[in-house]
Amino acid sequence: MPRLSLFALLLTAPAIAADWPQFLGPTRDGKSTETKLNWGWDKQNQPAVAWSAEVGTGNAGPVVAGGVVYLWHRVGEDDVLTAFDADTGKPKWNYKIPGAGREGPQSAPLVAGDAVFVLNYAGKLHAVSAKTGEKIWAKDVVKEYAPPEGYFGVGAGLLFADGKLILNVGGKGAGIVAFDAATGKEVWKATDDPPSYSTPTLADVGGQLHAVVFTRTGLVVLNAADGKVKYTVRHRAQIDASVNAATPLIAEGHLFATASYGTGGALWAMGKTELEEVWANDTSLSCQYDTPVKVGDYLYGVHGRQDTGAAALVCVEWKTGAVKWSQKRFGVSHLIAVDGGILALTESGELVRFAASAKGYEETGRAKVLGGLTRAAPALADGRLYLRNENKLVCVTLK
Repeated sequence: MPRLSLFALLLTAPAIAADWPQFLGPTRDGKSTETKLNWGWDKQNQPAVAWSAEVGTGNAGPVVAGGVVYLWHRVGEDDVLTAFDADTGKPKWNYKIPGAGREGPQSAPLVAGDAVFVLNYAGKLHAVSAKTGEKIWAKDVVKEYAPPEGYFGVGAGLLFADGKLILNVGGKGAGIVAFDAATGKEVWKATDDPPSYSTPTLADVGGQLHAVVFTRTGLVVLNAADGKVKYTVRHRAQIDASVNAATPLIAEGHLFATASYGTGGALWAMGKTELEEVWANDTSLSCQYDTPVKVGDYLYGVHGRQDTGAAALVCVEWKTGAVKWSQKRFGVSHLIAVDGGILALTESGELVRFAASAKGYEETGRAKVLGGLTRAAPALADGRLYLRNENKLVCVTLK
């Protein structure tokens, strides 16, 4: 098997091409391989809503695997993992545990093999059968590892790698912990890094699979097999009232990370013994919680904070950090690179299609599909886009 194909297989659980089994998609970079979708939108020709369902609160986005949509949300006094039929929107089963936090779950489910993994606001980590909704195992990572309390509860994302579930727990001596995905037993633990709200990703470093974790302190790159640390670099705001939330991006032997609150974006080359800075600034691409996408030689993302109302969509050269264009007051948005362009989901529930071009911002379609606040990341699977706001899950047909 070619090395790249093997790496893609290890990045997630075995999944068919149409699946979106985790946050940011199959390869955790916001990219979809789907083609020939319908982008011919105008005021008279809007994308069709196939179905919608009333759901609970939370900022955890949907994921899709094997024709099933999984949503982790707060319903009444419970945190509930619901399995919806992807074609009809009808619930197949619900898995409930006592709820925690006013906002509900923060991190998306992760589907790996026959299991769905979820983490709630209070640090309860559960493995659930994807077919039946029955509990496989459960752990209380806050009780076991005693991490410091976050501003929005526990919200670090989950990473699956070669049979292990890796999490930025944030405890002393257990900043990053790997659990056996089948049993929940601890496999290894490393660092004292406190927890962030970022979702880890994977990198091939010297032919070995490494977890790339953006903790509250900065970046940690460590061997997924044994937890041995390869690189560390500080990358965080000077003020305490801040978070690291975007997922790092890996490409061409380089690593990119971005944060807001005066931190900014930076690109490092993954050298033999350390991360070697290529460029770093707070003026190109400082993302508060959304993750940019890389298409060709350029990054596309939202520079600025949601709470200031001045977040701009920008195109940035990967190698230099040079801003090629900026669309002011675009708003914080989740991006998916698909079918030769980029799809944005804004906080106000609009879908915006624009060209992946460094020549300038070229919008090719816009549609209002949801009202209210839409902060959770969407999922794109088999020509359907699944997205949610505070109380509704919607399936939009893009075929």
